[in-house]
Amino acid sequence: MSDVWRSQPCSRCADWMSQLPSELLDVPLWNLTIPGSHDTMTYCLDRNSPVLSSEPWILTVLDHVVPCVIRPCIKKWATTQELSICSQLDSGIRFLDLRIAHKKKDLSWMFYFAHGIYSLLTVKEALTDVADWLVCHTNEVVIISLSAFEDVTPVQHNNLINFLIELFGKKLCPKSETPSLRTCWTFGYQVILSYADPSGSEFEELWPAWDYWWANESDPNLVISYLEHKKDTGRPDGFFMAGLNLTEDTRYVLCHLTQSMKSMTLQAYTVLMDWVKKQHPGSLKTSINIICADFVGISRNEFCEVVIGLNTKH
Repeated sequence: MSDVWRSQPCSRCADWMSQLPSELLDVPLWNLTIPGSHDTMTYCLDRNSPVLSSEPWILTVLDHVVPCVIRPCIKKWATTQELSICSQLDSGIRFLDLRIAHKKKDLSWMFYFAHGIYSLLTVKEALTDVADWLVCHTNEVVIISLSAFEDVTPVQHNNLINFLIELFGKKLCPKSETPSLRTCWTFGYQVILSYADPSGSEFEELWPAWDYWWANESDPNLVISYLEHKKDTGRPDGFFMAGLNLTEDTRYVLCHLTQSMKSMTLQAYTVLMDWVKKQHPGSLKTSINIICADFVGISRNEFCEVVIGLNTKH
């Protein structure tokens, strides 16, 4: 495996789906509460890579002038996870948020992950690690969202889709299914894969894009207000994500030069977790499904354990 970044021992959450009470086994997965990681692959960003062309023009200009200053700064604020992808799965994470990119002027067929800058790990390496992990955890189901597709051409989309279908094969749950744990176990489904691009629409194995509730705020109280407003309007049918992730803008960064995304998240942690503890799964209007967070392993894995525990809270 290419899993060489910071990891932690296998936690008691590594097989949590197989340990749920029997009355939850026939519940659609979108009516359970499921822990997810926001920008899953940012633990392996490459500080030597160029800034993405989709970033604000001022950053791309500065990247050409003072890359030794800009790239470390972007990495500090773009890093939202510390645990490797398999360590996240061991911690109980069952939703992976993967932003895909192809490097401009790269003649290879390699795909990377991106958040401001590119990742060190390739898509092939990371998803092969996920496939290997699933072999060792046969009753666990992982929900994966592929999006962004920075500088990916139609031909490259086709190559990527073929790779995904070949890698996961019969483990892919078709989009026509209403997946419960019992259904997934019966048919051997372990991967529910969303491909947020029209090129994936013709494939039964690939689900369309799901709603992600993103507040786009740096203040945790405003994030909570946004999520409560979304709950009041009613949850969508099927899978959806409530994002706890904070968002910095250029002004915020300039006013907090000594901080990072991690320090910003830690300051907001108690406020965000207090909200999580009040949520509930189910099909009701105000029910929550997937909750996504940054730095998911902090505080002794509290985030994953709390979200998983909501499923059995009375």
